Amino acid sequence: MCLASIVMTEAIASSIVDFAHSPAESSVSRPSPDRLLEGHPEQRARNYFSDASGQFFAGVWESSVGRWRVSYTENEFCHITRGRVRIEDASGVARDFGVGDSFVIPAGFSGTWQVLEPMSKLYVIFEPAVARAI
Repeated sequence: MCLASIVMTEAIASSIVDFAHSPAESSVSRPSPDRLLEGHPEQRARNYFSDASGQFFAGVWESSVGRWRVSYTENEFCHITRGRVRIEDASGVARDFGVGDSFVIPAGFSGTWQVLEPMSKLYVIFEPAVARAI
């Protein structure tokens, strides 16, 4: 689920990035078979901003229903704009989030994402340089 591999091809120098009027780098993916636990989720990312260091990203992510394992090297702020998701940590503590909910997943988090209803979220990611070197 790491979106850090998305890099904008055009640098936007000193301009406000308005998601409604800016081009995005788009990708479609699925969880790798070794992480997939349930369903056949398809994920779409539209990355509207990447900084020059390749450590900071912002955009929109969508997914169909399914469940998969995650392991975060990045810090991610999420704001749910559509649907519902359940995020469970490695110790089994689960939290459900829906439209209007905002949360941060810190680097080092391991657990599962379960999309309960087709969902969309705004994301802001910071990938520490140390994590990218791994």
